Amino acid sequence: MNKRFSSMCLAATAAIAAVSVFTAPGHVGAQAAALKVGLVTDVGHVDDKSFNQSTWEGLQAVGKTLNVPVEYLETNDATDYANNINALLDKGDNVIVTVGFNLADATIKAAKANPKVSFIGVDQFQGETVANLTGIVFPEDQSGFLAGVLAARMSKSGKIASVLGTDQVPPVVRFKEGFESGAKYANPKIIVQGTFYPGDISKAFSDPVWGANTAGQAIDQGADVIFGAGGGTGNGALQEAAKRTTPAKPLYCIGVDTDQWLTLPEAHPCLISSAQKLIPPAIEILVTDASKGTLKGGNYTGTVGLAPFHDFDSVVPAAVKTELTTLAAKLASGELTSKGEKGTPAAATMAATMSMTMAATMAPTAAK
Repeated sequence: MNKRFSSMCLAATAAIAAVSVFTAPGHVGAQAAALKVGLVTDVGHVDDKSFNQSTWEGLQAVGKTLNVPVEYLETNDATDYANNINALLDKGDNVIVTVGFNLADATIKAAKANPKVSFIGVDQFQGETVANLTGIVFPEDQSGFLAGVLAARMSKSGKIASVLGTDQVPPVVRFKEGFESGAKYANPKIIVQGTFYPGDISKAFSDPVWGANTAGQAIDQGADVIFGAGGGTGNGALQEAAKRTTPAKPLYCIGVDTDQWLTLPEAHPCLISSAQKLIPPAIEILVTDASKGTLKGGNYTGTVGLAPFHDFDSVVPAAVKTELTTLAAKLASGELTSKGEKGTPAAATMAATMSMTMAATMAPTAAK
């Protein structure tokens, strides 16, 4: 049976087949009387402690700011992407957000068929410009690079590993490539093991057992830092590292997409940071644009960085913190590529902006 989530608790109800539905109550403001925002999640579910959850949190925030209702349809099967988008259209939603690379085709088709509706696709690069569709993309390779540098600097064994969702999703591949490049940049001799989920793409982000087993195998082979980049699958890897860390032989783990310290407390024993894609701010900006009628088709590039170190702030050497902030600025400016090579610097303001972002996200005074 599917479930309707209220803002306070779970309550079983009848719902559209293959989805879970949430509607956030609210009073429509005078300036946005016609605005109604809906979200279609990927199969990782809305509480995946990763990019679905981050998107929903961003929508809730902008819904409160604009004083408009927001809702989601939670996809349980990949075959329901188009049906779920159509379900929101039938309910009168005129701003629709879809999450994940796998929804790109269904989102493009829906946008073309409904030109008066604004569409926002998270992690969906738009190769062709559709006037009413904006894709949010991120330089995952850059945050992956920073995570790799951190992992290499913190590793004592000289072996680290990443546990990843499918190689059929470009953002996941970019995370992996950036992580490996960053690790090699910091320590050319380090051994980096990267393993993609081998099964069907529809399960690649929702198999924590496989994630835990894969992380366990890497740990048994000497890896002492685990990077989990694959929704629930990656979460399983983080939790396995958390279970196996000891004071005598500490293990570290690095999350992905959001600050997983706030979403995955089970990983606290090892969670040193997370390679973030700052999805909520991007969602708030674009939905606000849609409310003003100024949303533009094409691609919007979001911000990335590392999450705070939280309880591990005193464990990470000051020199490493300084190095990460410096590298973040160089990546943002183009002075350094995510392959660890010299690039062509862009405007100095880009570097300054990224440097400030990194300083803020890694500040030791961040909430624990």
